[in-house]
Amino acid sequence: SQLFTTFRVQTGRDLSLHDQHPSLQNLRKYHDYKTLMSTAIPVEKCTVVDATDPLYILYTSGTTGKPKGVVRDNGGHAVSLVYSMKYCYGAQSGDVFWAASDIGWAVGHSYLVYAPLIMGCTTIMYEGKPVRTPDAGAFWRVISEYKVKIFFVAPTAIRAIKKEDPQATLMANYNLEHFKYIFVAGERCDVNTLEWLMNNLKKPAIDHWWQTESGYPMLSQLMGIGLEKIKPGSAGKPVPGFDIRILDESKNEAEINEEGSVCIKYPLAPGCLPSLWNDVLRFKEAYLSQFPGYYFTGDGGYKDEDGYVFITGRIDDVINVAGHRLSTSTMEEIVASHPSVAECAVVGVEDEMRGQAPVGFVVLKSGETISESQLEKELIAMVRDKIGAVAFFRRAVIVKRLPKTRSGKTLRKIIRHIADGKSFAMPSTIEDPIVLDELRELMREKGIGIANNI
Repeated sequence: SQLFTTFRVQTGRDLSLHDQHPSLQNLRKYHDYKTLMSTAIPVEKCTVVDATDPLYILYTSGTTGKPKGVVRDNGGHAVSLVYSMKYCYGAQSGDVFWAASDIGWAVGHSYLVYAPLIMGCTTIMYEGKPVRTPDAGAFWRVISEYKVKIFFVAPTAIRAIKKEDPQATLMANYNLEHFKYIFVAGERCDVNTLEWLMNNLKKPAIDHWWQTESGYPMLSQLMGIGLEKIKPGSAGKPVPGFDIRILDESKNEAEINEEGSVCIKYPLAPGCLPSLWNDVLRFKEAYLSQFPGYYFTGDGGYKDEDGYVFITGRIDDVINVAGHRLSTSTMEEIVASHPSVAECAVVGVEDEMRGQAPVGFVVLKSGETISESQLEKELIAMVRDKIGAVAFFRRAVIVKRLPKTRSGKTLRKIIRHIADGKSFAMPSTIEDPIVLDELRELMREKGIGIANNI
């Protein structure tokens, strides 16, 4: 504070982070926290800000390689978090709420820091993996030890647990009587994973859906009002404040059970992004231009006759096989239901005859010994039975792991680019870049890609 004041007096202007003034040199050195605290002058009152002042800038996970700086405001954000804690998650003051997220992601910001503390809940910060720290019972141990009531986790973490402990034997080692329900979000949760949770926990497992841009759930059960029927595969119904519509290619509302683009009719609810940091033009182009009067989420999905919304995946995950538009997420759902499969990704690879052809990349559960040829044969039959020969699903390969962001999103677009021999920008959020080299070598070995003529 004194440095800022001195700088203003000396120069007649406010301090800039890019200034090279000699008085700023100390800012560029490390300081001992305890020493600073011992000399710090207490602030008598909080700084007053407008409700529309920016609270933080958070970059999206960047599966495209071009992260966007989402701006969050103060007032709407606080209102939306209190509302969602009470009505979506059914939390009350004094509850123990655990969001198993990195603090650098939207979930960590919203539901590890701000929301639980505003609501008066105990929040848990956990450093470690869902497996091998020390085992696949780590999450259940924390829930038992700290009497967690509500648990929020990404589906990819549950799939990792299911891979290591498919019979959930470690879960039985812990007392979960205080645990009421589990929410999953961050990426699409396949039916098999959701049912595995409910069958073993004997408690509601709730899939819900939102984005960094929204800051809190757009589709969910409202546990603060009462649990409705759970439909595995659906992220629930629209949360009050979000007028969610499914639009077809003609920008008209789609029919019941007809897949289209998931959009939100203006106005956006409190807490949603007001803009992108220093890039209003990109904000308009990315979200507001494709469907005038609507915010375009980038996801595809459909509504059923009861108003439940099913998110089928990113719009660019729809592939064209010999003129047939097919959803790779539907194929993933089928592949993931195989008893030997822990997780998978199905992507459309360029094909000279059909335009694109689906290829499955599969991670096996621990201890599984099925051969790749037998697994491929069984998966081909399953997809053919559920979708038909039109899907042209004829390739499935076993991989050790899938490329993901640190928040758990599978980088399907980059898998596709590798197979198609296209260049791509390395996402800054990728968990381990080495896995991309592993995939290149595997595809070369297995003859996957346009040059290999699937």
